[in-house]
Amino acid sequence: MDRAISASEANQHFSEMLRDVQQGDAFVVISRGRPVARVSPIETAPSAGDVVDLLGYLEALPNRTAKGWRREDLYR
Repeated sequence: MDRAISASEANQHFSEMLRDVQQGDAFVVISRGRPVARVSPIETAPSAGDVVDLLGYLEALPNRTAKGWRREDLYR
């Protein structure tokens, strides 16, 4: 669950807030009683193993052809 934090408090404790975000916490920044932003961890980039797995999956897919299609048929 996101932790609510005022805009001024977020400004004063930004470095601290970022450390908490690195540990998985998320914040909703409140300004004048309204939520205006969410600060949360970003999704991690895929690992090299994930990319290798994806490439293996794609190579295993059957080849598909567009036999019988003419370019002119696509742009009518």
